[in-house]
Amino acid sequence: MYKTDDNAKYARGIQDGATPPFHAADALSCPDEDGQVEEETTAEAAWPRVKRRLRVELGEDVFASWFGRLELESVSRQTAHMTVPTRFLKSWIESHYADRVLTLYRAEYPKLARVSFSVRDSAGNVAAAQPRSAETPRPAAIVPAAGQEAVARQEAARPTRAAAPAATFVPQEEAADGDLGGNPLDNRLTFASFIIGNSNALAHAAAERVARHANGPALYNPLYLHAGVGLGKTHLLQAVAHEARIQGKRIIYLTADRFMYGFVAALKAQTALAFKEKLRAIDLLIIDDVQFLQGKSIQQEFGHTINSLIDAGRQIVVAADRTPSDLDALDERVCSRLAGGLVVEINALDEDLRARILAARIEAVRAVNPTFQVPDAVVAYVARVIATNGRDLDGAVNRLLAHTTLTGTPLTMETAEAAIRDLIRTREPRRVKIEDIQKLVASRYNVSRADILSERRTAAVVKPRQIAMYLSKILTLRSLPEIGRRFGGRDHTTVLHAVRKIEKLVADDAVLREEIELLKRMLQE
Repeated sequence: MYKTDDNAKYARGIQDGATPPFHAADALSCPDEDGQVEEETTAEAAWPRVKRRLRVELGEDVFASWFGRLELESVSRQTAHMTVPTRFLKSWIESHYADRVLTLYRAEYPKLARVSFSVRDSAGNVAAAQPRSAETPRPAAIVPAAGQEAVARQEAARPTRAAAPAATFVPQEEAADGDLGGNPLDNRLTFASFIIGNSNALAHAAAERVARHANGPALYNPLYLHAGVGLGKTHLLQAVAHEARIQGKRIIYLTADRFMYGFVAALKAQTALAFKEKLRAIDLLIIDDVQFLQGKSIQQEFGHTINSLIDAGRQIVVAADRTPSDLDALDERVCSRLAGGLVVEINALDEDLRARILAARIEAVRAVNPTFQVPDAVVAYVARVIATNGRDLDGAVNRLLAHTTLTGTPLTMETAEAAIRDLIRTREPRRVKIEDIQKLVASRYNVSRADILSERRTAAVVKPRQIAMYLSKILTLRSLPEIGRRFGGRDHTTVLHAVRKIEKLVADDAVLREEIELLKRMLQE
């Protein structure tokens, strides 16, 4: 039953014409005819059921791609406030699924009138300007077809990577008559501005040859570049696009998320045939970050596209952060097709290459800030201690510039050390990937990685598999279900059993304990 004071406050609120707000965490109850309290379904309690209905209706692939990171923030004034981590997801869900989310939510919680979507920051906070309040009555759940097309056009023209003020982006739709829509190109990222070293010489040569190839069948098809973050993959891809455009070729440069966006938008707008024809009519297709392709139907369409282009003698250039054989989330036939061309790795930058990259960055800054002076000793120091990637080198130049312009003092070794201290990661253990664990353990125990991922249960395979699962749990931040998926789609309980078993064996077996410690050191060095 309601307390007397609460009833009085509730009554006064109703008399004043106010709608009593409630949040997703609040439970509602009311007395029935016999004066007993009967629990009602709350908005928060209804939300998991809404997500289950979405999962069943849309399928696991679509749900994971678009709704896996959608969270219910609160419910107030008959509006469910939901958050997503990126503007892209917000725009996509508003344009294509808001009406369906509202329909399913109202089926579970009839009191709801509206849904709104906003973007939360990395700390989980919601930007104040993003949510739609009850006083701004645009119903987020109603998106006309014309609005969907407008959003698609806006997304296609929006840059997907941050650029320095000096950068100029060229929308591919306007760059040349032969170009077709895609991600905009950064005018700075050309072959002329790419700095060549031992780690990237082969990748540069192959990319340049492909871009300037004029007659005859496509070369090295597909050309597949793979490397870690900030080592020059995107630079080379955009350089290929710029050069091929100069050669008069019909090109399209897409990131994986833009490919997914375009394909799903075409399906919803019933223009999938035009989408396919457009991709198959080009001379050069460039796809970046292919490891992010998700969804069975999307991967199938990507596979059909590359098969069609290769069979027609058209060129394909692809980049990812790992080899084709390590793209576990990608369809096996697609991986096989990608591995059938020229696969080139861009290795870590050596110290000499880092020094030359730094010198080029400093010269570019001096064109705008002529007073910016960096002693040779400081350049050598930065190149020696920042051994990660080119983006960290850019960050170092920005910090050095900020120091000289804000303090007005010349750079010294001491001030440089203080300015870039947060970028020096030499003492941090490197980030360990599950794929690396599987490869190392397989090599140490004379089995293949395919054996570890297989259904085989022989003792020679089970023990390495359990050790690899144990190391994945203690050396990565992956959850048990995610680790299970990376080990051939196994259940999280299988992973938990393996972790507990190896923990017990390590406690009792000194030899195994030493072996595990050796594997950990090898993975972290």
